[in-house]
Amino acid sequence: MIQAAVCDDEQFYREKTASLLRQYFTEQHLDYTIELFGSGEEFLARHENIVKYDIVFMDISMKELDGIQTASRIRAFHSDTQLVFVTAFIDYALEGYKVNAVRYIMKDSLDTAIPECMDAVLQKMRLAQVAFSFLEGETTLYTDNILYIESRKHKSFFYYMHPGTAYTDAGIVTYQIYEKLDQIEQKLSGHGFLRIHKSYLVNMKHIRRIGNYTAFLDTGEELPIPRLRYQTVRELFVAYKGIL
Repeated sequence: MIQAAVCDDEQFYREKTASLLRQYFTEQHLDYTIELFGSGEEFLARHENIVKYDIVFMDISMKELDGIQTASRIRAFHSDTQLVFVTAFIDYALEGYKVNAVRYIMKDSLDTAIPECMDAVLQKMRLAQVAFSFLEGETTLYTDNILYIESRKHKSFFYYMHPGTAYTDAGIVTYQIYEKLDQIEQKLSGHGFLRIHKSYLVNMKHIRRIGNYTAFLDTGEELPIPRLRYQTVRELFVAYKGIL
């Protein structure tokens, strides 16, 4: 299922963008959900929105928190969300690419631009999914939504947030697999996962901070980091966040 959001403070363009997306998804026979937001503040009010959506169509020139600022908050967590800026002003184009926007489209060309844009987005999204043969059956997961993997008693447990749900116990499910964490780490190489412990492989997109030999996740969970591994883990996380 494709999770999409439209964030625009002008109701006309917000609804027009959503309508064109519905038309595209229907023609492509894709399951989807679309949520609408009238401001950057409304979008960020729910923390899970930072990584929840596959694609966000964002108006740049909104009041208070504009599209660039909102997108920067999303990118601060290294979300793989595909960002598309929609605006009536060409002046902001260069700003959009600073937050790795996949497209920049004008509001007067939505009818022709959205189908082409979605073709490109779907192509990129296919690279962010990985299939595993779990005890529950063959399942393809979005890498962004894997919180962490725990190795325990000859099995590995995937803690996964289903698209469209919040960070609650009801929204997070567990998959089990008879596969060593070393093998899983290799399979997820390049997707932003960090081995913080011999028993934990964590998605850095969901690490809020590291301190006191602990990884603090955005779900509220705290995972231990051994003393001997701590400095290396911290340096890798800092480098990932782009501070170095």
